[in-house]
Amino acid sequence: MADKKLDFQKIYTTFQPKIFRYLSRMLGENEAEDLTQEVFVKIDKALKEFRSESQLSTWIYRIATNAALDRRHSSSFKQQARECIPDDPSCQNETEPEDKNVWTGEKKQHVDQQLIHQEMNSCIREYIDQLPEDYRAVLILSEVEGFINREIAEILEVSLDTVKIRLHRARAKLKESLGNHCSFYLDERSELACDRKEAGDQ
Repeated sequence: MADKKLDFQKIYTTFQPKIFRYLSRMLGENEAEDLTQEVFVKIDKALKEFRSESQLSTWIYRIATNAALDRRHSSSFKQQARECIPDDPSCQNETEPEDKNVWTGEKKQHVDQQLIHQEMNSCIREYIDQLPEDYRAVLILSEVEGFINREIAEILEVSLDTVKIRLHRARAKLKESLGNHCSFYLDERSELACDRKEAGDQ
């Protein structure tokens, strides 16, 4: 029992920040905080059943992904999504502008850069959230979490070909949406930024 607890503490320390970021991207930070704790309770209980046939990381992300999908399908989550008022700070899934990039976690150096990046993050996140559920999950796992296709197939418990098809379609849909609604450019620091297009420019 002591060894199991020691192993769990190491797992928690290593993966908790990653799983929290992942669930924040899947559900928003409000939902992610409590769900992250629920995920690690499940991991602790299931740890004795883990076998080395799969990587520890893919096993953990599979548990987190299933928990996220279950939460998205819950009536309470759907009700909250319908009732959410965009200008109500207590009902925001995104963080307000802070000192970290919501995608990379990197520190921002200047307020103007912070606002530009927040706008781009908000824009990209908005259109990722509009993707079909299967496309959104595979895109976040690939482009944000950095898993290769084979690992994504293990996490989602689908075939490798299915991952490739979903990822191709997700990228195409996201590219089309961003192309239609966002104007990308390099700012004075040669960093990528974007402005939302006006209705007449679309």
